[in-house]
Amino acid sequence: MSSKFVLGISGNLTRPSKTRLFVDQIVGQVAKKIGAASTTFDVEDLGPSFAHSKRLGDLDPSARNIVEQLSSAAVLVVGSPTFKGSYTGLFKHFFGLLEPSSLKGKPVILAATGGGERHSLVVEHQLRPLFSFFEALTIRTGIYASDRDFADGVIISRSHPQPHRTSHIRSVSAGRRDGQRQPGRLGIVRPKRTAPATC
Repeated sequence: MSSKFVLGISGNLTRPSKTRLFVDQIVGQVAKKIGAASTTFDVEDLGPSFAHSKRLGDLDPSARNIVEQLSSAAVLVVGSPTFKGSYTGLFKHFFGLLEPSSLKGKPVILAATGGGERHSLVVEHQLRPLFSFFEALTIRTGIYASDRDFADGVIISRSHPQPHRTSHIRSVSAGRRDGQRQPGRLGIVRPKRTAPATC
């Protein structure tokens, strides 16, 4: 088994979740491309200590373990539903607990879901500035899925993708060049059908 892995963090507040499904599909595709293991978590996985924590030391052991996995991941995929033009509060709370240098240089793929195309700007206007603060290496292509990218709570695979639509589901593999992490080639995700999910 590969020692490197891809980790997904989803800011969904409900289960089952379209956002977690979306993040998990991206994680799986990236992991396959770079020959890595993969796992995805959402805010509920952080347990009861998370919402009231003011620092990492306030988290229970299972939540701290997720933070440790995040720190050692080769690639991070982050995604959130769009609420009032931004990511969810608990999504921000989680990253607010991290040290500013904890994601420095780490390849991060930004993803979001929302009700319509106008919400796609959340990737550039909200997610990218957040991870720029952490000095993460955010992949240039943001990934967004609207409600019409799902049917009955599952992702719809398009056989004739339009490359200029931000709602297309893409994955990125990460590599190194000259000692620094560099974005790899884009590819279309072929999603599997799973159980119906909500936002």
